[in-house]
Amino acid sequence: MSSLRKPRFTSEQYLEMERSAPYKSEYLHGEIFAMAGASRAHNRISTNVAAALTVLLRGEPCEAFSNDMRVQVNESGMYTYPDIVVVCGEPQFRDEAEDTLLNPTVIVEVLSRSTEAYDRGEKFAWYSRLDSLCDYLLIAQDRYRAEQFVRQPDHQWLATEATAPDAVLHLSSLGCDLLLSEVYDKVVFRRE
Repeated sequence: MSSLRKPRFTSEQYLEMERSAPYKSEYLHGEIFAMAGASRAHNRISTNVAAALTVLLRGEPCEAFSNDMRVQVNESGMYTYPDIVVVCGEPQFRDEAEDTLLNPTVIVEVLSRSTEAYDRGEKFAWYSRLDSLCDYLLIAQDRYRAEQFVRQPDHQWLATEATAPDAVLHLSSLGCDLLLSEVYDKVVFRRE
C-alpha cells in the first residue's frame, strides 16, 4: 500500500492561491493549512480588542488590524493570520498588494482548544524571531485570562498573566493600557 505525500508549495504559489481563495489558509514549510471558523466568544473577544485598540491608537503612529491582515515571518516562510496585529511606524509589506505585513509590533491570538498548544509553542517561537515584535498576547475565551509576553532589551521574553476583570494589560510598545473588562465585554463563558 502506498501513502500519499502532501503536496509542497512555494510561498509564491501559496500567495497566488490565497489571494483568490474563498477561505483563509496559513502556510508553513511548504504546506498549506486551512483555517477553521471561530466561536462566538472568540469573535467577540477579537472584536473587543480591535475596537479598544482602534480607539486607544487614534492619532498615534500605530495601526490595528483584525484577522484579515496576513503576517509573514521571513526567516521561516511562515504566513499566518493573527487575530489582531498592530504595527507602529511605517508598515512594511511583502509587495504592492499590501496584504502581508512584515513588521508587526503587537500580535494578539485568542486561544481555542484546537490552536492553544500551537499558539503557545511553535507559532510563538516563529513570531519571536520577528525583530519588530514587542508584545505577544494570548487571550483565553473560556475564562478571564490574558497572558502577555514582552520582549526585553536582552531579547528574552517576560511573561505576565492577568485573570481578574479589573486587571490592566500595559502595552508599553503602544503607550496604552487594555482593560480585561473591555476585552471580555459581552462574552458569555460556557461551562462544559
